[in-house]
Amino acid sequence: MRGPFAPAGDRTAGTIATVLLDTNVGFDPTGSYEAMAAAEREGYAAAWVTEVGHDPLAMLATAASRTTTLALGTSIVVAFGRSPLITATLANDVQVLSGGRLLLGLGSQIQPHIEKRYSMPWSRPAARMREYVLALRAIWSAWNEGTRLNFRGEFYRHTLMTPFFSPSPHPYGPPKIYLAAVGERMTEVAGEVADGLLVHPLTTAAYLRDVTLPALARGLERSGRHRGDVDIALSGFVVADESGAPVAAEQVVRDQVAFYASTPAYRGVLESVGHEALQGDLALLARRGEWAAMGALVPDDLLDALAVRARPAELAAAVHQRFAGLVDRFSVYPTIPLSESARAQVLAGFASC
Repeated sequence: MRGPFAPAGDRTAGTIATVLLDTNVGFDPTGSYEAMAAAEREGYAAAWVTEVGHDPLAMLATAASRTTTLALGTSIVVAFGRSPLITATLANDVQVLSGGRLLLGLGSQIQPHIEKRYSMPWSRPAARMREYVLALRAIWSAWNEGTRLNFRGEFYRHTLMTPFFSPSPHPYGPPKIYLAAVGERMTEVAGEVADGLLVHPLTTAAYLRDVTLPALARGLERSGRHRGDVDIALSGFVVADESGAPVAAEQVVRDQVAFYASTPAYRGVLESVGHEALQGDLALLARRGEWAAMGALVPDDLLDALAVRARPAELAAAVHQRFAGLVDRFSVYPTIPLSESARAQVLAGFASC
């Protein structure tokens, strides 16, 4: 298996030799560093943590000292819940502690959470995220290259940085920035200013090919870059059951698909496979609080379009068949259970690709 930062083939030409296998770590910080150390021993390329009740960068700071080669990613940090300086500081610390292994995944969250949970402003998320990334880069440049901090944007202003409050320069460079995107405008921003794109799990190969990649290409064109300059990572749905009777695995995926598909932001994905009416039906059940009933509305053809179905030993081949040329990194969605034996088979399959 290739290392976490190895090139994934000639992506400019649209072909990818192999897809890296990453893993997702749970939400409990007390066990996160042991899980990441285990992921490194097992041979995963990267371990990703998300912001659910705990700060993912704090979790990665702990794990940095327990690992040496594993890439450490956030999928995601809620960008708009923090000022760029706060994020820049925490990310810089993890970059130093890990010896340059941080993959800083940023996401916008949605308006109610930003305004009502974080008590922070919300407006024009794609434009705000573009400026957020540029602000991060300006701050890191001031610290590591000695440039004068004079960032003046529409949403953020950073014009004061004294030596006393500046971290010491380090040899690792700034972290790679990944942006989580569903819609075309945020995907274009990723192509323009980011190092990677975090694809939402509610996607299909057709949506990636026909909507996501063209939007990414428009952003890349604006910045004079090419497909090979941006990694695409997908934490995807799988139905992989060792017994050959994947009823339980299917139900987990159906429930998760229903939860996401009830949100209007993902209607475009449903439209791409002819199930746009499902979004309204699921939204109605969600408003009623009938969460347990929602999964039953997900039809088999939609499940098959969204989830890779394969035995664990054959999952790598199935992922490559569906996503090679479309994504560079793949991980199994974190709520999908896989036994230790199944994980070993999946790892062996990806290692042989």
